[in-house]
Amino acid sequence: MPQMLVDEFEELARAAPETVWLEFINGKLEEKPAQDGNGAETLNWLVRSCLERRPELSLYPHRGLKTEARREGRARTSAVLAPRRHIVGHGEWSDPEGMLMTVEVTSRDRDSDRRLRSEKRDGYAAAGIPVYLLIDRDDCTVTVHCEPEDGKYRSLTARPYGAVIKIPDPVGITLETDKLRDYAS
Repeated sequence: MPQMLVDEFEELARAAPETVWLEFINGKLEEKPAQDGNGAETLNWLVRSCLERRPELSLYPHRGLKTEARREGRARTSAVLAPRRHIVGHGEWSDPEGMLMTVEVTSRDRDSDRRLRSEKRDGYAAAGIPVYLLIDRDDCTVTVHCEPEDGKYRSLTARPYGAVIKIPDPVGITLETDKLRDYAS
């Protein structure tokens, strides 16, 4: 049973101070931790990498997204990749339709494992988002999840920082992850 209705959550999230990012994952109120400098640099690296390889796309940092099978979840992504101008006219929480990839960069909070490696990942898969990219600063890996089916990603590829990793279509880019070593701690 959810802690509250989606409408109640959205009202609470609107009233929260700008320094607090709230999420509604699996019917539970969650707080997304603030990003530190290394997390921000990691995301900046990814923005540049995506724009260099796919200039017709935009990587939207910290985008609110409707998730889960019936769009009853609300996740604040580290970033979402979509065609340029895709979110024009969207409110705070975008529908996942047309999104190509969600991105999460781990933080140093105790709930990262549960939220990012399980609950949010499964919510993105249930919403039909083709690719989920997890940049894991705890174990210095980049993991690509793809082929969403029945609320789960069927394919997973993990590589250590420094390796080259291919993100499949519809994203269709290859990332050289050497630079991520600079932002690991």
